[in-house]
Amino acid sequence: MAPTRSKTKQSTTRRIIAARIGRLKRYMDELYPTVRKRKRLPALDELILTILSQNTSDSNSLGAFEKLKRKFPSWDEVAKADVGRIIETIRAGGLAEQKAPRIKAILNEVHVEHGAYDLEHLRDMTLDDGLEYLLHFNGVGLKTASCVMLFSLGKPAFPVDTHILRVSRRLGIIGAKDSAEKASQIYRQHTNPGDRYKFHMDIIHFGREICHSRKPECDICKLIKSCLFHTGL
Repeated sequence: MAPTRSKTKQSTTRRIIAARIGRLKRYMDELYPTVRKRKRLPALDELILTILSQNTSDSNSLGAFEKLKRKFPSWDEVAKADVGRIIETIRAGGLAEQKAPRIKAILNEVHVEHGAYDLEHLRDMTLDDGLEYLLHFNGVGLKTASCVMLFSLGKPAFPVDTHILRVSRRLGIIGAKDSAEKASQIYRQHTNPGDRYKFHMDIIHFGREICHSRKPECDICKLIKSCLFHTGL
């Protein structure tokens, strides 16, 4: 393909994606006019909570996090605890055998690097630098790092969970096989930083309440005409 034709195609694709995101954004603002705020936690707490939330429900991960905090009143105690005790404490959150050693290792690494169980230095970093820092921890992917930056530190990240990924594929914002990382990049390219917190939360609620994985409520959705899932494309 000639360079000019390639650039034209890329430009057209960007415009189409921008239009689809704009349509979704307007509908989300119509459905959810007010911002749904999450409780803001210290950055290290948010990181541990988000690790616990991987591949499980919010209720399970929150329950495991709260039990961990009750059992071990400080992160220092978690870091020094036998990994078996941590596993038993967070077992209800799922994948405890994987998550417990990762949490313990991260806590020890943070303490070695900073002399404290604290990640508040991330407030002084740019979004991209903060993400890069968090991604160096074993078991921390872009979604987890983005949650810490957005929810704890107020940085304009755009985490993509399973609901956002599903909605984005159905609406043709990303391809059927595109990753959550690709989706996050696209949303950051086509949204204003100040809109990302609400937009992120809105799409999640939309995925939970209307655009279900199975049997979505297409009859009440105003995006039905542009939905690839509904049209069978």
